[in-house]
Amino acid sequence: MKTQRNTTTRLKAAGDHASRLGVFRARDMVAAGYSREYLRRLVSQERVRQLARGLYASAGFDGDQNQSLVEASQRVPRGVVCLVSALQFHGIGTQAPHQIWLALPRGSNRPRGVSLPLRFAKFSGPAYSFGVEEHALTGGTVRVYSPAKTVADCFKYRQKYGLDVAVEALRDGWLAKKFTIKELAAAAAVCRVSRVMQPYLEMLT
Repeated sequence: MKTQRNTTTRLKAAGDHASRLGVFRARDMVAAGYSREYLRRLVSQERVRQLARGLYASAGFDGDQNQSLVEASQRVPRGVVCLVSALQFHGIGTQAPHQIWLALPRGSNRPRGVSLPLRFAKFSGPAYSFGVEEHALTGGTVRVYSPAKTVADCFKYRQKYGLDVAVEALRDGWLAKKFTIKELAAAAAVCRVSRVMQPYLEMLT
């Protein structure tokens, strides 16, 4: 009887921890001292739901418009939200991507078995590490490129999205005071698009 009470108490503690995590991986529960058996029981009791292989959410977690970003970050820890997905996150421009764009360091393998609509861009060196912001959202932390870095990336990938998308992002971000000229110039240098962006920067001042 005592053992059963201890198990029940432990299971409740595991459920409370899952609620605090919001969206989490199985290994997050194991790292907190709760075996996968507790996770299996929580799922069977519908206190936790499985979102994808190895990815879970507490039953009370509804998330928000950024839930998909939280899930993607949990599944791809090295990924950084970039390009049009970062524009949408920062509220810049009118892009509404149907997929989540994540940057990965060049040379890394793309994750497999991820049942989320992901697209990947490979960045190297400073282009990957520069301008990374961490945002604590409901359910977890998401890494996103800063507004200035995101605009510079859009100019770099202008042949994929079109120059109009990059110019719109530059204009709207500037009007919304999302960045300064100094921040834009630094990001442009890292992305090697300083000459491309220069005429448009001059229009802002």
